[in-house]
Amino acid sequence: MVRVRPARPDDAAAVARIYVETWRSVYAGVVPDRVLTQMSHVRQSLAWRREIGMRGGRRILVADLRDAGVVGFVGVGPNRYGPAPFDGEIHTLYVADDFQGHGIGRALLEAGLAILREKGFSAAVVWVLSANPARYFYEAMGGRRVAERNEPLWGTVLKETAYGWPDLVRRLENGVDNARDP
Repeated sequence: MVRVRPARPDDAAAVARIYVETWRSVYAGVVPDRVLTQMSHVRQSLAWRREIGMRGGRRILVADLRDAGVVGFVGVGPNRYGPAPFDGEIHTLYVADDFQGHGIGRALLEAGLAILREKGFSAAVVWVLSANPARYFYEAMGGRRVAERNEPLWGTVLKETAYGWPDLVRRLENGVDNARDP
């Protein structure tokens, strides 16, 4: 059974491993290879340790399995880049490859949206690669397409799609499966 909990600094190495592995698989062929090969578990671990230890801003939650440890994470906080009126954002949601399709992402997203609601955010958005098959996960979780953008990154342009939940209060009161707009 998965347990979603606030990340602790000692989770940084596991978060970094999942982050680097996900970037290497999802962004292969999208961003220059030199960027992906330069990603270091050690450097990312230090960065995530700082991020997890910070107060305010983004909040990091991890999915912890008793026999496997940390197998996924989600970062939530204020919406940084739009679109309006989405005031909250799922900044990142990653699940280790071996644990895809086991409800880990669902548990993380539900917990992340609940945290945003608790913190007073009324609506949430997440940006994903438009060509990423995982985008259908967000639709299955009640998100709807709300925007598209071309995001420059390391000498390339990423085509991204935003999925949004326009009413966190109604969504969470009605439950995930009943959250879609009629």
